[in-house]
Amino acid sequence: MKKYYINNNRTRNPGLHHEVYTEEHAQQLRIANKTYLGEFSSETEAVQAGKRYYSDADGCAICCPKAHKG
Repeated sequence: MKKYYINNNRTRNPGLHHEVYTEEHAQQLRIANKTYLGEFSSETEAVQAGKRYYSDADGCAICCPKAHKG
């Protein structure tokens, strides 16, 4: 199980949306304005939890590639 966060700021990557990151990657990127989503066994589950906050939630292409839509 990994801990996941959603960026409260939209990112352009290449679309404009709120990205979900693992705790480790969010720390590496120094994302300060984020919301803790919880611990999940898959990145897909984490993105579903992120959609409760932002309907445009998407997985980070680097740390959540299985949940990344673009």
